[in-house]
Amino acid sequence: MENGALLPMFYLPPVEYFTVLNRYRQGITIDKHEHFPKQTYRNRANIYSPDGTLALVVPVVKGAKVHTPVGDVKISYDFNWQRLHWMSLQACYRRSAYFEFYEDDFARFYEQKFSYLFDYNEQLLNMILKFLKLPITIEYTTEYHRHYDLLTDYRNTIHPKKESDFEQKTYFQVFEERKGFIKNLSIVDLLFNQGPQSLNYL
Repeated sequence: MENGALLPMFYLPPVEYFTVLNRYRQGITIDKHEHFPKQTYRNRANIYSPDGTLALVVPVVKGAKVHTPVGDVKISYDFNWQRLHWMSLQACYRRSAYFEFYEDDFARFYEQKFSYLFDYNEQLLNMILKFLKLPITIEYTTEYHRHYDLLTDYRNTIHPKKESDFEQKTYFQVFEERKGFIKNLSIVDLLFNQGPQSLNYL
């Protein structure tokens, strides 16, 4: 019998990720030892801009090893991506109902430098879970395994390049009069638009 979910650590994860967290609550395991795959939500998040979906990508240091454990992936600061991400979040969500409510807490993640992507994502996730008032018990893998018998594996299912069959109710989005409702954006889209109602939505 399945008794939990296995997830990767994402950057500002999409809404679907949090519906899984909410469903399994006390049975969440995050893989800290998988090899880092490119072009996934591990270092990118999609938000709603005036022109539609905008991808925010955290650049990582290009290592010699192809199979770098995700916990060892370092963030690159060759260009000021933090300023770009923060300006994008402000431009896209300044008009949302709750952006100012959370603004100061998010700002520090775009001022302070973090060495490792996993640590950066983990601290962001913990802060967002606190805002959502979502009581999650998280365990971490101690080594890499391709298969886990007792866990539903979501490591490759929630993916920006794959069409998701995730069914999502609509909620108000700042620019929806331009492009309509865009599903499965980063949790910040839900949080900035719905605030304390976000957990009820999930």
